[in-house]
Amino acid sequence: MASGFLQSRDAGSWTPKQNKLFEKALALYDKDTPERWQNVAQAVGGKTAEEVKRHYEILIEDLKHIEAGRIPIPNYKSSDSSINGD
Repeated sequence: MASGFLQSRDAGSWTPKQNKLFEKALALYDKDTPERWQNVAQAVGGKTAEEVKRHYEILIEDLKHIEAGRIPIPNYKSSDSSINGD
């Protein structure tokens, strides 16, 4: 969620803690929850309902790009050879 693509288009800055709270709140308040975005904003703290809604829209847009193969999966290299099975 903290991709450069997302961050460069997001109007506000989101801390890793806020992103984690955002993810947990999305799991708690689904699309059928009344006043969903107000609840998510309250759970995150320091963000308005409009900001969390926009953050969600950007997340969904990013996911669509990833699933369509428009954003390459990073080639992470590990410094621990046991993880790679070497």
